[in-house]
Amino acid sequence: MAKENTPLLDVRNLQVQFKTQDGIINAVNNVSFTVNRGETLGIVGESGSGKSVTSLAIMRLIPAPPGKIAGGQILFDGEDLVDYSEAEMRKIRGNRISMIFQDPMTSLNPVLRIGRQMTESLQLHMNMNAKQARDRAAELLAMVGIPAPDKRLDDYPHQFSGGMRQRVMIAMGLSCNPELLIADEPTTALDVTIQAQILELLNRLKDETGTAIIFITHDLGVVAGMTDRVMVMYAGRAVEQTSTQQLYDNPRMPYTMGLLDSIPRLDEGKGERLTPIRGLPPDMLEKAERCPFAPRCDFVQEVCWTTIPPLRSVEPNHQAACLFDITHEQRQSAASKKAAEEAAALESALESVIAEEHSA
Repeated sequence: MAKENTPLLDVRNLQVQFKTQDGIINAVNNVSFTVNRGETLGIVGESGSGKSVTSLAIMRLIPAPPGKIAGGQILFDGEDLVDYSEAEMRKIRGNRISMIFQDPMTSLNPVLRIGRQMTESLQLHMNMNAKQARDRAAELLAMVGIPAPDKRLDDYPHQFSGGMRQRVMIAMGLSCNPELLIADEPTTALDVTIQAQILELLNRLKDETGTAIIFITHDLGVVAGMTDRVMVMYAGRAVEQTSTQQLYDNPRMPYTMGLLDSIPRLDEGKGERLTPIRGLPPDMLEKAERCPFAPRCDFVQEVCWTTIPPLRSVEPNHQAACLFDITHEQRQSAASKKAAEEAAALESALESVIAEEHSA
């Protein structure tokens, strides 16, 4: 029975490690977050930040070996999934918690027809007979925009394009009306028209069934129109959590500021340059002894090189992992300084080229 006074999902201090020949990779480091019933939580960050590993841990699909859940709790409807047996998890997966995987090319079995793969969970979890399951599968394919769904059920995955395979995965994720749907970059392989249809479909599912959604993406534009709250991840850590509106209005973590500054904006003048985040993400094999974003941060100070910033409250319902309260004026000043440095570097490079041409 649903426990109305508790979050549907409550992840506490989750740690996921992978053992490699070079050492232990700490892919997820003490990540905590909640998802309420009927809510959409966005998880954003660069590739390698731990987004997909977090979702696989919730589904208990971390490959072991080399991976393992090294600590923490995953409370779903008050029950800790970390303690569940594999048999108990099979009753949860695809039924109460469903997942749209990121790579449709490897998620579908190449030797089974699409219809066989779609009807399996419907017969197992929804107690449908073969005809009922097939009719429901065809209905789901039509929902995600695949023409002639009755005929396409008899096709194999290689007979579908990459975008159509992604739509099949989305249909499979929605098939049993799950309480929680984890969508791991579900629109990556789709054109913008189909992407809009899929996002509308997910929003309608949430409104009609009360399904909660974890929406994993690197596209901050999608986050703006899709989510209620956002968790930003970097180097396996949660570095900012707040409402979607607040994240855009008042980001407090320099990494989040960098993500927002590196995307085009309709309210900026023509010809405005984007500001990329310099450098690369840290090596996850290294033992964390400093702020993981310090080498790339425009606001770095001496203390940042010796301290791991905790995720702290910076205002009501807003947490950020930064030792400092960075104001809008500081952001503007840093942006101006960076633009001046880039202009000086470009001018120096041009002078060098001209000098070489003259000497030749």
